[in-house]
Amino acid sequence: MNFKVSQEVIYLAGGCLWGVQEFIRHIPGVFSTEAGRANGSSNSHDVDYDGYAECVRTSFNPVQLKLTQLIKKFFEIIDPYSLNQQGTDVGKKYRTGIYSKEETHLKSVRKMIEAREDADQILVEVLPLTSFLPSKEEHQFRLMKNPGEKCHIPTDLLFKYREPNDINN
Repeated sequence: MNFKVSQEVIYLAGGCLWGVQEFIRHIPGVFSTEAGRANGSSNSHDVDYDGYAECVRTSFNPVQLKLTQLIKKFFEIIDPYSLNQQGTDVGKKYRTGIYSKEETHLKSVRKMIEAREDADQILVEVLPLTSFLPSKEEHQFRLMKNPGEKCHIPTDLLFKYREPNDINN
């Protein structure tokens, strides 16, 4: 028998990507994460800031984890009312955003946000993904590799979905 596992990809920007990646990678139904830059104008790390948002490429199983469930979990770690800032991280690259190549993802997220009582206060970008540049290796799984480092997400929330016996911490 040949079973094909469903997989979709969305890009989540929620301030410093170290914490976002650490939080997202533990959510059941997430296959993989990759730290990077969304919607910048350059394909190089060696240029001045080019408009990108720090983000995490998130591959997930939509049968096990619905997009709306993933986005609700993402909202647990962001301040959706903050413009260009999450915690002590300040600047346009730390803005919150949800990006996708799939228009159905964007429509679903917009509908979800519009249904909230506070929809008029939400400052999360919901835009098509125009580019993605993976971060350098030193930024991939940074908090897993360097457990003493901190980010803007409180530790108890950061590991909310981590399994107690997770061999990858």
